[in-house]
Amino acid sequence: MNPAITQCPICQNNLEIVKLYCRTCDTTIEGHFQHTSPFQQLTTEQMSFVVTFVRNEGKINRVGEEIGMSYPTVRSRLHDLIRALGYEVGEEEEAGSSLPEEERRAVLDALGKGTLSSEEALKRLSGKG
Repeated sequence: MNPAITQCPICQNNLEIVKLYCRTCDTTIEGHFQHTSPFQQLTTEQMSFVVTFVRNEGKINRVGEEIGMSYPTVRSRLHDLIRALGYEVGEEEEAGSSLPEEERRAVLDALGKGTLSSEEALKRLSGKG
């Protein structure tokens, strides 16, 4: 059995469940049904990340090693996942920098790769560098 897709492959909008079927008694029920779990709204890539995150007990360093991403990139993916589930990332995470998100991620990626010192990264993230 294939997993249900949650986004339209044409326009990328959310798909709605409108039909349920029982293989045993051949009953079909049609209507408008809500997703029973917020996880059903995640993309395949996001669900794969969730599985990897849980398998690694939420340890971002281990997740990064397994999927070949820097610590800041894994953390960014986690924040994207939190938002996709309908939650907000903690204020301290968002308020940490006045830099545009793209520049902030670039600094964090450079720090994760070791091409930027922690002192220099702090300067840039605080807007003093």
